[in-house]
Amino acid sequence: MKSDPLLKANRLAHRGNYDGAIKTLEPEVNRYYGSFTYYYLLGLSYLHSKVFGMALTYLRLAREIRLTDISTLLGLAALYLNHGDTDRAVDLYLEVQEQDEKNRIARRALKVIRKYPGPENMSAWIESGRLHTLFPPLPKLPRQPGRLAAAVTGGAAVLLISGLILGRAGILPVPGAARRPGITDLALAREDQDAPMQIDGSYRYVLTRNQVLDNYNEARRLFASYRDEAARVSLNRILESNAPEPVKNKSRLLLSYMEPPGFDTLKDRFSYAEVIQEPGLYRDCHIVWRGIASNIEVQQIHTSFDFLVGYDTRRTVEGIVRVDFDFAIPVNPERPVEILGRVIPVSGERGPEIRIQGIALNQAGLLEQQAQQ
Repeated sequence: MKSDPLLKANRLAHRGNYDGAIKTLEPEVNRYYGSFTYYYLLGLSYLHSKVFGMALTYLRLAREIRLTDISTLLGLAALYLNHGDTDRAVDLYLEVQEQDEKNRIARRALKVIRKYPGPENMSAWIESGRLHTLFPPLPKLPRQPGRLAAAVTGGAAVLLISGLILGRAGILPVPGAARRPGITDLALAREDQDAPMQIDGSYRYVLTRNQVLDNYNEARRLFASYRDEAARVSLNRILESNAPEPVKNKSRLLLSYMEPPGFDTLKDRFSYAEVIQEPGLYRDCHIVWRGIASNIEVQQIHTSFDFLVGYDTRRTVEGIVRVDFDFAIPVNPERPVEILGRVIPVSGERGPEIRIQGIALNQAGLLEQQAQQ
């Protein structure tokens, strides 16, 4: 049985054989489109090999999938530091500390920046060969399968029994009762609920007070369950309606707490037919669609194409939408494509239309096999 290239490359990287890891991963670029681990491991291998341009490319791709991943932020910060862009590096290190104020690498980096101020001093420190001390860790290697299975099974049993006992005793919250950080700050105050409905102006949706409150409370419930995209729909309905301005402001605040999903974390998936019917309702919602890319334009820091939604089966085109990525990425027009992107409503000649702001793209051979089934 052929070993997993990701696992093989990770083992090589842990042994310090970064060139071997790169040679193992580079031929697998189509297989692992959209894989955070692939982009991160390849970017980090290039970073250790001092091929900084390629490291920047792949770590940026990793960040497109997980915007707040600490290890990716640390890798990018080291690259900016090496390039002499200290301000951007500091911004990233501070962003890391917002998530983990005791992060040792970020603290060490900021200490170095304070100790060696100015481009010349920083350049001298980097040329001394110590930049690698600020590199983030490689992905962890899995434990031996037998021992891992035993540990997981035993640990799960202990956690299950302990959880049931403690939960019944009221010491731990029961499953599903956990609240997402920030959710308690978003409840509507009595004065918000009693604010007058807007009368003047034209609105896409004219709602009653109870409908506004029901939509907002439903959005909070969905947000607490990490179903951000479904929550966006309820909030967009409020923002496009005659709802009171205080409720709209709370809706905007709730939207600001939401996090972009990945291919594997997107819970609510909307079809092209749903979105194109009411684009404003799906503003900024994330989608995963399959199809074929045509009229592809790849520039140094930009990729765009016309996306034939649903044509991955080579039978029916549900619609054609323009997709834009803020980075260069190769796309094979002969293979099915799966995209993760954000809906942007636009005005067209025939009425409301949409475009997609691309976040990640998957064009593995598996998609083609599935399309032929």
